[in-house]
Amino acid sequence: MDGKVVVMTGATSGIGEVAAVELARRGARVVLIARDRSRAEAVLREIRAANPGIAHRAHYADLSSIDETRRAAAEVATTEPRVDVLINNAGALFNRRQLSPDGLEMTFAVNHMAYFVLTEALRDVLLASAPARIVSTASGAHRGARLDFDDLQSERSYAGFDVYGRSKLCNILFTRELAHRLEGTGVTANCLHPGFVATRFGDRSGGLLQALMPIAKLGAISPKKGAETIVYLASSPDVAETSGLYFYRCKPETPSDEAQDDAAAARLWAESERLEAAAPVAA
Repeated sequence: MDGKVVVMTGATSGIGEVAAVELARRGARVVLIARDRSRAEAVLREIRAANPGIAHRAHYADLSSIDETRRAAAEVATTEPRVDVLINNAGALFNRRQLSPDGLEMTFAVNHMAYFVLTEALRDVLLASAPARIVSTASGAHRGARLDFDDLQSERSYAGFDVYGRSKLCNILFTRELAHRLEGTGVTANCLHPGFVATRFGDRSGGLLQALMPIAKLGAISPKKGAETIVYLASSPDVAETSGLYFYRCKPETPSDEAQDDAAAARLWAESERLEAAAPVAA
């Protein structure tokens, strides 16, 4: 990864933090997009210790906001002459329905729209940097999930883990359509299931789900183990030309039938474009 530039969300804790430090250790210059400045500065200190003398940096944005995500992407595009790897890793789970600044259901906004908006905003710099890679963190929680395009914002009914599973299905469908659109450009797109990892994930989800998380995590794998597939997809020459696949434990795995639906992937893309276009731009 010497000389490579890695832009990453969701790197201020858990598997993202581990992956960011490991990629820096392998020689990459890491650029974080984060919301919490104190956490980002703490991770930057780790990254700088792993790969000193390199201008690692952070940009700040609330990724639940389409406008803030676009702004952060514009900052990256302006300050980075190249981006070799984009890692979409930010994610959250909410026990009760909440709305984003754009009026979208929060899980959908953070777990899917942030991936879509950031990737599209950085498309030109990624294309100019080819060969380049896009890595998105999905989840095995997508299994059993189905998208209702008449209720993508979960207004009719809401159950935190079910909505989370649908957002992870969105990640795989997004990757599938993205890979199709990038075919022949030298930019690849893959996604992954990191496994059930003992991180901060779900600690602020609220309600019974939050109460049960510490018990569930007793059987979870370590963040170091969970980060392995992210690092593999971002750096391994074995997958330099692989695109459009879903990985688990550094190997391709077949996702659910719903996650292989090309028509649903194209429809989700079109709906995501519509939602982004409708989002207000700050003055």
